[in-house]
Amino acid sequence: MGRRILIVGGVAGGASVAARARRLDEFAEIIMFEKGPHVSFSNCCLPNHLSGMIENSEKLVLMNPTQFKKQYNIEARVNSEVIKIHREEKTIEVKDLKTGEKYKETYDVLVLSPGASPIVPPIEGVDLPHVFTIRNVVDIDRLNRYIQSGKVKDIAVIGGGFIGVEVAENLKLSDAGFNVTLVEALDQIMSPFDYDMAQILHKEMMDHGVDLILGDGVAKVKEDHIELVSGKKVQAQAVVMAIGVRPETKLAEESGLAIGETGGILVDHNYQTSDRNIYAVGDAIEVYHKLTHSKTRLALAGPAQRQARAAADHMYRIPHRNTGVIGSSCVKIFDINAASTGLNEKTAKKAGIQYDFIYIIPGDKVGLMPGNSPLHLKLLFEVPTGKIIGAQAIGKGDAVKRIDVIATMIMMDGTLEDLKELELCYAPAFSTAKDPVNHAALVALNILNGVYKQVPVSKVRELVEKNAFIVDVRERAEYEAGHLRNAINIPLSELRERVDEIPKDIPVYLHCRSSQRSYNALMALQHMGFENIYNISGSYLGICCYEYFNDQVTDREKIVTEYNFN
Repeated sequence: MGRRILIVGGVAGGASVAARARRLDEFAEIIMFEKGPHVSFSNCCLPNHLSGMIENSEKLVLMNPTQFKKQYNIEARVNSEVIKIHREEKTIEVKDLKTGEKYKETYDVLVLSPGASPIVPPIEGVDLPHVFTIRNVVDIDRLNRYIQSGKVKDIAVIGGGFIGVEVAENLKLSDAGFNVTLVEALDQIMSPFDYDMAQILHKEMMDHGVDLILGDGVAKVKEDHIELVSGKKVQAQAVVMAIGVRPETKLAEESGLAIGETGGILVDHNYQTSDRNIYAVGDAIEVYHKLTHSKTRLALAGPAQRQARAAADHMYRIPHRNTGVIGSSCVKIFDINAASTGLNEKTAKKAGIQYDFIYIIPGDKVGLMPGNSPLHLKLLFEVPTGKIIGAQAIGKGDAVKRIDVIATMIMMDGTLEDLKELELCYAPAFSTAKDPVNHAALVALNILNGVYKQVPVSKVRELVEKNAFIVDVRERAEYEAGHLRNAINIPLSELRERVDEIPKDIPVYLHCRSSQRSYNALMALQHMGFENIYNISGSYLGICCYEYFNDQVTDREKIVTEYNFN
């Protein structure tokens, strides 16, 4: 008789531990306990049911208990909540949620994969029947049935993280014509992205009809509307709470297992808890961040899968290398793809890392090819080492591929020099001969090595309001189609003949469409003896993307005569 492995939680982490343990040991008795009615469902695809992309909610369930038993000889008990761990006698107490019966099961090894539960703020009205959270197939099916009942026209989504954004997007993509409002208490959605990059996401949400309210939180939920902290009222016959999640640690805490400094279950590098017979994986645990060298929590499926395999391997004395996490993630928002990896500016500052960054907007493929579009790419690097510490990419093209490449470099402790020398696939339909990630490395090396100076798009409004000397080096027709209010137009093609129009005794700021021509102009001017000269990182495309959303939702004066996003 093999060892007895009991697993609490039958979704990503738990099911992966079970499957790996079975491959390592045909004779182990493996039992999974899941308090919900489904095991092994695709929780990342849940919002897609709201748009009809996944028409039948049953398709979200990847495998049922019968399939687990037949294919893997793993017993999956659904509607079964583990309510207590008796560590001294190595048993768990289980409650059958259908019958109310309680019983005990013994274990040789216990694995905790309880996941995380949605955060619901303690405010008036959150217990009303038209307020929903989303954690499993039952939740999304219940929400979808409610909003399709014909009683709902206005829906408020509270929270601008992955779940909130994807729910809002899929509600707008449905054929029901819902009025969708997304409310986020912070000044931006999608916290893995920096504020400057998030403006592109804000524009995309606004362009597709989502009413985006930032810097305001929900204070009350009423029967047909919500009230915000600011006092504003928003019509809503359905409310989706997507504020965030907290790790499910109650079972671990009540059994006396150690809890980490971040509130997750404390585990070692093999995912063993403070009890050597109990492992924990997934959203409920505390993990080690490779870049900040500190503890964190990370509710992502990829790391949970790796943790599950590592834990099962350790049970059978198979060694593994725990490399920590860096937090790579991606999201599709209407027509754009967005991805990030490693640290952003906020987390780099918090970790006390000395860094700099570049922001470029190359084409995602050769300009002659159909479907080519700008790719907004931000790359963060440590100063003075040039070690790559983070990146964010947004565009209609393959943003995810570029971030995957950079994530690989981060995991390999790569530097800007390493990224510059990467040999990547090229064909006009897929990329450019100098891939955007190679391009980013070259620009970053220029900044690191002091070849020239730059200012970010976030500083341009201040420059305009101070009437700084700004030169637009685009051609005349481009300038006339839209430009910064106080910029003078000296096209790159006329620069050498008009250099006397540029002062040497004050700072001069150059821009073009995406910073390429202005970089060439800057280098030429530096060779002519200009020293106090700066390239505007991101240039006119970046400025327009950065300014647009706040221009629309406030009454501030625009700093551009016309926007340009192409």
